[in-house]
Amino acid sequence: MRLEKIAAKALEKVNFNRYLLSSAVSKRANELAKGAKPLVDMDPKHHKHADIAITEIAQGLLEIEGMRKTK
Repeated sequence: MRLEKIAAKALEKVNFNRYLLSSAVSKRANELAKGAKPLVDMDPKHHKHADIAITEIAQGLLEIEGMRKTK
């Protein structure tokens, strides 16, 4: 899937709050850079940490601080 579509899905997950999304991607990318295991099947040696982080968010694999789950 193209990064633009992934970013659009990730924005939906944070109610279109770009600041919250950029903060979450940054925090997760730093965790990945420090050795955290990706939650998606993407190799950090071949993909940027930010791309992995935004994919994880788009797929709903991370709980983002500041976001409440709605039923």
